[in-house]
Amino acid sequence: MTSVDFVVAIPARYAASRLPGKPLRELGGEPLVCHVARRALAAGAREVWVAADDSRIADALEGSDARVAMTSTGHASGTDRLAECARIAAWSDDTVVVNLQGDEPFAPAEGIRAVAALLVESGAEMATLAAPIDDVETLFDPNAVKLVRNARGDAMYFSRAPLPWPRDAFATDRARLPEGVDAWLRHIGIYAYRAGFLQRFAAMPPGRLETVESLEQLRVLEAGFRIAVAPTPALFPPGVDTAEDLVRAEARLAAN
Repeated sequence: MTSVDFVVAIPARYAASRLPGKPLRELGGEPLVCHVARRALAAGAREVWVAADDSRIADALEGSDARVAMTSTGHASGTDRLAECARIAAWSDDTVVVNLQGDEPFAPAEGIRAVAALLVESGAEMATLAAPIDDVETLFDPNAVKLVRNARGDAMYFSRAPLPWPRDAFATDRARLPEGVDAWLRHIGIYAYRAGFLQRFAAMPPGRLETVESLEQLRVLEAGFRIAVAPTPALFPPGVDTAEDLVRAEARLAAN
């Protein structure tokens, strides 16, 4: 893919519901948010900003090459937080912004670069990545978001439900994936957009489908905008959302 100039913005909310204080939870003796910022810097971002809601996050990043935008504690979503970050950073409307979640300490540099390049090459308003699903447990897991694409690679829909649904095969057996079908994709929650579209996205009212599925990206599709999707060029290991995830992340870090 083409090399592009991009920035990375990392939403870091201290009051995470499932893991309070998540950005500052230690992984390998270092706050989680520092690992994520380092990944973004390793990907070659021109600037890396952490959109924080607590001064303790800023303190943890002191001395790093990441910048901190102190954003409101009242934001309803990461998108709203990043929109405020973009205003604080004074990015031009054309700036390519990669939204890297603050709980992705193992995000591959290749994936971060790929989503930025996809945005530019596709001409879509947004871009994201996906990986094949090869086990039935993931297909039926509502926490694993599925998506379907059209012929040019744009997202048609995102869902927590299994889709597409192989009618004949699942009519007789839902314990395994049918052979010869290669249609299932798991969404990877990394996004790229221009800073101008980020402001537009944040200003849109929540969509009906977004409300039903609790998937913010559906707001963009329901409003008629494109989201380009490409296969991830490298594995995105699971993020850290719970205390159990943090234990697994410690084991992965030690193994590496």
